[in-house]
Amino acid sequence: MQTELIRIDRTRMDREVMERAGALLRGGSLVAFPTETVYGLGANALDEEAAKKIYAAKGRPSDNPLIVHIAELEALEGIAAQIPKEAWMLAEAFWPGPLTMIFHKKDRVPWGTTGGLATVAVRMPSDEIAGELIRQGGGYIAAPSANVSGRPSPTTAEHVYEDMKGRIPLILDGGPVPIGLESTIVDLTEDCPVILRPGYITLSMIQEVIRETKVDRGLIQEDSFIRPKAPGMKYRHYAPRAQLTIVEGEAGPVIAYINEQARGTGKVGIICTEETKDCYPLGDVKCIGSRQDERSIASHLFQVLREFDGDDVDRIYSESFDTPGLGQAIMNRLLKAAGHHKIHV
Repeated sequence: MQTELIRIDRTRMDREVMERAGALLRGGSLVAFPTETVYGLGANALDEEAAKKIYAAKGRPSDNPLIVHIAELEALEGIAAQIPKEAWMLAEAFWPGPLTMIFHKKDRVPWGTTGGLATVAVRMPSDEIAGELIRQGGGYIAAPSANVSGRPSPTTAEHVYEDMKGRIPLILDGGPVPIGLESTIVDLTEDCPVILRPGYITLSMIQEVIRETKVDRGLIQEDSFIRPKAPGMKYRHYAPRAQLTIVEGEAGPVIAYINEQARGTGKVGIICTEETKDCYPLGDVKCIGSRQDERSIASHLFQVLREFDGDDVDRIYSESFDTPGLGQAIMNRLLKAAGHHKIHV
């Protein structure tokens, strides 16, 4: 299969290209597209055979549920069987935007889209290209991240092309995404709303809207027995080819330990910040951003992990990024990328 990559100008979207992309989706094909979080791999969410193509293209386990993307708030009632008042409050505050909510599904949503679960994950992206594609594609687009399963999520169209060349017909290139971490996921099917995946929308932001919210205890733990109610809960994600180790502790001992490893055999990758980048004289050093700007750390994480693949490093050591706002989301992704391999010094 030939994969076409087409650049889209958000201010002057090519109507013919967007209609063609929508027709591909309605016909059961796959289209990759930008969102404000990461690039998504889209298929008609109400077409079970189309959903199966997503799993095949990604090499994704079939029990890992997909997120259904909508462009209009009214579309939620078409696929969610029960919509609690908290959902409308969160939608008013954060939609369109990087928040996914989980509901009991209606029968029209196929089991292939939900990974065999009786629930459906839904979000409304704020990206203009995503919104137009959803409308052109029929209103309900299932879309996980547009990468091979287990690899770092794509934040540029080039990342998608690396993984999906020859697997899908079309990639819509909207340039680099602004956030770089997948959406926050909140389960609204329980008595108390539960955050299943941290993201740009933080616990404190959600609690300002609906006071009673808790965080799933497995967010930064590894449990192979978890039935994945949300994407990324069970399987190793975001992993570079080399083994990644997270080094926790005070700055001095962390820097000393990583430098000691860099003096050993093999090519060592190092993930650090603006504040510490000059402390590493050896190794393949990549600055992920400043600790004073956690958004920069979040937006560069997956890009840096992919760059190490291109640099062919033997192993990677990363500083810990327990920042007050997005720190939980950043560490959740890092821990999964490392297979929960971390040390404290």
